[in-house]
Amino acid sequence: MNTNWSPFSYIVTNLARFIRPNEITFSGVNSTMPMLACLMAKQAYDWDFIYINVAGGVDPRPSKIPVSSSDPVLAEHSASIFANEDFYDLCCRGRMDLTFLGAAQIDGEGNANNSCIGDWHQPKVRLPGGGGGAVMLPTARRACTWRTEHSPRTFVEKLHFRTSWGGFHGVATPIAVFVKKNGRLALQSWHPESSLEEVKARTGFEFDSEGARPTEPPTQREIDALAALDPDGAFERDAAVTLR
Repeated sequence: MNTNWSPFSYIVTNLARFIRPNEITFSGVNSTMPMLACLMAKQAYDWDFIYINVAGGVDPRPSKIPVSSSDPVLAEHSASIFANEDFYDLCCRGRMDLTFLGAAQIDGEGNANNSCIGDWHQPKVRLPGGGGGAVMLPTARRACTWRTEHSPRTFVEKLHFRTSWGGFHGVATPIAVFVKKNGRLALQSWHPESSLEEVKARTGFEFDSEGARPTEPPTQREIDALAALDPDGAFERDAAVTLR
């Protein structure tokens, strides 16, 4: 395997590649990989964007990279401090270009389940619920998510519970990248150590794969930026992401 393209770095780098120049981009609670992706993009790309995080920071310059994506250090040297109401207000006014939010299950239309696994009345697992995503997913211009596991139990034909409707425009996993196309998630690319056949076998819904190909390898700047954020590999070890 290319040591510069581990499953962990593959997810973080492809989340960073969802960010576009001059956009307002938000990362939320329990979102370590999107947090790293946003900080990485600030270093790896020639263009700039506005980074807002759930800790309240707006384009912060943190003195360290915290374990938690909600750590107050993410508001250090911030241009201003945002409260939750400010995030929601930006979304509802159509000003939030991209938000990174999590999901337990995702279907082919980009709908998400964050509520329960199993029957709602007698669930096997009770999940945290929609939280701020109930506001942000329907109102942000784009929403992207990530999964550290790629399997038919995560990418499903039918959600156990539909917490949000059609909000996700992009998904990064250890083996693939999906983007919204004609109202459904379509395969954009797959990990060079994987294949189109493997992605199909590990995805519970049908998807368009026309034009999909192996993902472009990381640039040297992307490699260097992520290495600077995780110099001893602590984030990568904690994530414990594998291709299988």
